[in-house]
Amino acid sequence: MTIHLNTQADLEDAIGVLVKQDRRLRPILELTGMPVLRQREPGFAGLAHIVCGQQVSTASAAAIWGRLSAAFDPFDHSAIRKARTDRLGRLGLSGAKIKTLKNIARELDAERLNLDVLAEEDADAAHNTLTALHGIGPWTADVYLLFCLRHADAWPAGDIAVQEAVKVGLGLATRPTPKQMAPLAEPWRPLRGAAAHLWWSYYRVLKKREGVLTEKVSPAKVSLAKVNPAKPSLSKSPGPRARKR
Repeated sequence: MTIHLNTQADLEDAIGVLVKQDRRLRPILELTGMPVLRQREPGFAGLAHIVCGQQVSTASAAAIWGRLSAAFDPFDHSAIRKARTDRLGRLGLSGAKIKTLKNIARELDAERLNLDVLAEEDADAAHNTLTALHGIGPWTADVYLLFCLRHADAWPAGDIAVQEAVKVGLGLATRPTPKQMAPLAEPWRPLRGAAAHLWWSYYRVLKKREGVLTEKVSPAKVSLAKVNPAKPSLSKSPGPRARKR
């Protein structure tokens, strides 16, 4: 079954399961409080929105997306597929982003890509499907799976904020690489996306502490550094709602 974080209650159920199964997360939650569920629009619009934000500031991304989404009514993959390249460029899209969006639009139009199906797939399989597309890297794929498709097991291994939070929270000597983040998150399957929400909240707590990341704010250093967590199991808790694939 594929688990989805469709509501705040779903996230809270998932966090409850995680802190019971991995005691290292309990002091993290005590510091952060319950994370707030982050969501974006699903479908092609959600993916296009994320592509607009690649490698630009938040303000620039918002401006580009505002112009792009307002220029087409309705805003869908068919409209982008048919749009002239020069028109898209005038709206603020780079040549690379135009190529990415048009390629996604063609794949959807030819029914070689189905974003609704991805929502029901295993997180790793869905990730691989997205990263096989031109211009879609691991970060874009994971953000789309987590925020747009609400996939509870999407794991943004390449997100620097999550990496830094995991480093401090688990008492690691160095910030883990994306490759190292994968085994670190294994204990949190199939709720790695919920764990990511918790780590983002912890990162914000760390940043508020004068922006200094030190060992003294690491719960792992207090008493739980040697805990060997069990893999999360939903059998002992009702957990968040689940859908069959």
